[in-house]
Amino acid sequence: HVQLVESGGGSVEAGGSLTLSCVASGFDYNSYCMGWFRQVPGEDREGIAAIGSDGNTIYPSSMKGRFTISKDNTKNTVYLQMNSLKTEDTAMYYCRYGREYDDGSWTWNYWGQGTQVTVS
Repeated sequence: HVQLVESGGGSVEAGGSLTLSCVASGFDYNSYCMGWFRQVPGEDREGIAAIGSDGNTIYPSSMKGRFTISKDNTKNTVYLQMNSLKTEDTAMYYCRYGREYDDGSWTWNYWGQGTQVTVS
């Protein structure tokens, strides 16, 4: 059973940077994807970035430029580097894990517990 543990959240001043980490264990799939989402209370979860098994990355257009996803397969860890943070980036940030299929499609199956980021 997959477990995802996020860390690195905290409070930061606007314009600052944070790096979030997500350590995964108990992999279900040989080919998998991982990603970062965030949620503000009362709103839907929003995708930030995702990375596939071969390191290919996907960002929504609204997230390009300030957020960078990367991973270290030796540590089973995915990172989210966040720069030039704004007050509107305040949210709970979640790690996700999913399956990557042979046709390149992805399905998301597991969530982490989240780590809070507060920008003031």
